Amino acid sequence: MWLVTTLIAAIAVTAIWYVKPKIYKLDILSLMLWGTSIMILVDHIIGYEGGAFLEIETEGLITNATILGIVMLMPILILWGIILITSKPKGKIMGGK
Repeated sequence: MWLVTTLIAAIAVTAIWYVKPKIYKLDILSLMLWGTSIMILVDHIIGYEGGAFLEIETEGLITNATILGIVMLMPILILWGIILITSKPKGKIMGGK
């Protein structure tokens, strides 16, 4: 399910990227989410040993796969927030001509 969660986030951000102003740097967030989705898909394909391809429960510390997908999105969103905070907006400098 963490694959599905990440794919939904990537599709949603890509769709929003087309309509929102570019100052939010949604292109960077979209690329990070699509990269994560592709990595998870490759991991699923390589590690597939039969049975269910999309699992609802995991054997790790977080047993719910949907919650695991949301937790996996948090570092991406934090990194995107840091990029937004540290980037300088393009435009006119205040007080200049």
